Amino acid sequence: MKILRLILGDQLNIRHSWFNTPNDDVIYCLFEMRQETDYVKHHIQKVIGFFASMRQFAEDLKTQGHTVDYFKINDKENTQSLVANLATLIKSHNVERFEYMSPDEYRLDKQLSDFCDNLDTETLVVASEHFYTKRDDLATFFKGKKQYLMENFYRDMRKKHDILMVAGQPEGGKWNYDKSNRNKWKGDVPIPNYVSFKNDISEVKKDIETAGITTIGRFDTTTFSYPINRVQTLEQLKYFCEELLVHFGDYQDAMHTDEAYLFHSRLSFAMNIKLISPKDVVTTVMNYYRIHGDDINISQVEGFVRQIIGWREYMRGMYWAFMPEYKTKNALDNHNTLPDFFWTGDTKMNCLSKTINNSLDNGYAHHIQRLMITGNYALLTQTHPDEVDAWYLGIYVDAIEWVQLTNTRGMSQFADGGKIATKPYVSSGSYINKMSNYCGDCHYNKSKKTEDDACPFNSLYWNFLDDKRPQLGKNFRMGMMYSLLDKMDKQVLQDIKKKAQHIIEHQDDY
Repeated sequence: MKILRLILGDQLNIRHSWFNTPNDDVIYCLFEMRQETDYVKHHIQKVIGFFASMRQFAEDLKTQGHTVDYFKINDKENTQSLVANLATLIKSHNVERFEYMSPDEYRLDKQLSDFCDNLDTETLVVASEHFYTKRDDLATFFKGKKQYLMENFYRDMRKKHDILMVAGQPEGGKWNYDKSNRNKWKGDVPIPNYVSFKNDISEVKKDIETAGITTIGRFDTTTFSYPINRVQTLEQLKYFCEELLVHFGDYQDAMHTDEAYLFHSRLSFAMNIKLISPKDVVTTVMNYYRIHGDDINISQVEGFVRQIIGWREYMRGMYWAFMPEYKTKNALDNHNTLPDFFWTGDTKMNCLSKTINNSLDNGYAHHIQRLMITGNYALLTQTHPDEVDAWYLGIYVDAIEWVQLTNTRGMSQFADGGKIATKPYVSSGSYINKMSNYCGDCHYNKSKKTEDDACPFNSLYWNFLDDKRPQLGKNFRMGMMYSLLDKMDKQVLQDIKKKAQHIIEHQDDY
């Protein structure tokens, strides 16, 4: 039987059971397509990363003896459409069965499902063999419950997979060391030189330019520094364990003007295109910790494990539990647009300038920069979540909708009304100062609210609370802040709101 198997750009799992034994009757296909490059404006490094990784994966499959049909972006036979390309290959190869791995994005899942419904050829859908959980595990876990608390899911995952557990209890006596993960990095703990891979992507870059693909971000070299195959990913993971894990938890929320990555692993892109599984990552980290436990505090390891078996799996589960309606949620009724400086980094607000320029330069920002700098600002300026979604999905190399959408629309923008976060993640300048050195060299004063040189976050914060009182006034976690707002002098509040409105109407002047 002649079989055609589709591999999507985020399904580069060389350990998948599909690839155990070469079979001359099986053809694998991968496509670089305008369908995928154009539905949102992506960072140039994101497009490069996907194409380079896909091309490397195709070569790895061929080396193992598999048959591969690969359409590059400018190939004449490439229709730039997933279903049209599939139809072409099914016909030309006289395919008797079409198979694909379950996509992790709703859009592609529906497209392939509809395609198969209208296909005379036999079809088969298989699992991607990547995640700890199945699509609907989280929805089943929370069935009948009013709240979908990640912490409850995380604890269940720890028990189910026996990770950091001793005789049924959390190792170290605590489930969560989050309070130990909030230290400000002041430069006193040295950061080793990063692993930087010299992947030559000059051909990929030229092909993207020839195709005329519109991108955002910056890239002025011909080498791509993130891992693009499993061997490089394992090297990156080894480096994280040996050099960064010892301080990861302490500084996982820290931000600094001189450091783009601090102690973060830089594995998210590789994980999200499935070069390595979360189980491989966690197992490797746990094995290293068992050997070097005298030198590494459990808080460092737990903070990392929580991001993977807790947050990452939780976000995927929430995505599939609430799509497609989730993508249209706007519980706070926000309708403003993002300022131009989100695409240039040209703002006098130092925290935003550093975070956005880092994103433009590297296609990267860690979770607190995304949540409490760019996300915080977008929410305080009451930006429409569609605008924020499109920016986050495009700007980050690791952004794939199943993980981006829930983090952005749910955690960051509270647009889902509290399904993921129990309160909006908003703050004034004080939190930013607490977790970073951004405020020290800023044009604005972190302590002022309404003066010309006042930190914009301060007036925007109190204005947001006042504007959103109908939606948030009864939130049990917001009670203290609303109590302070109620005690504020009316004239002071009026001045603050006037200042905030001016900022919202003239964002690119700040």
